[in-house]
Amino acid sequence: MITHRILLVDDNPNDLELALSAIGGEKVGESMPEVVVAGGGQEALRLLRCAVKCGRPLPDLILLDLKMPQMDGLGVLDAVRADGDLRDIPVVMLTTSGEDRDIRDAYAHGASAYVIKPLDFAQFSEAMHTIQAFWTNLNRHPRLY
Repeated sequence: MITHRILLVDDNPNDLELALSAIGGEKVGESMPEVVVAGGGQEALRLLRCAVKCGRPLPDLILLDLKMPQMDGLGVLDAVRADGDLRDIPVVMLTTSGEDRDIRDAYAHGASAYVIKPLDFAQFSEAMHTIQAFWTNLNRHPRLY
């Protein structure tokens, strides 16, 4: 099976650990993705730009928290969408905020999807598997492989 790459961006170590646990729980028929973690927006952009510069594979999906210090998710999203090498990567906002304004802003800045993190681990794990299956297995986007 093809290994898919996911960039997980979140400043909260507990949320990162929870997401990694949820992604790591393999389901039958799914390959285990390669997950790269960034603890903030600036680190995420450094990792992405380094991959471009060094000729390394880009992620197939970016899971991006909205509320982060220094550079929030919208700032990262703007930078990704403005960069010709990165703009086609699907970006799913994965956040605790269910505020209408945050949802509208995320889509206005180019988010591919907006998912509110479920509080229950089983529901969160199911959400992560659904996101992963759709964006890395079912969805086709214009990036060349």
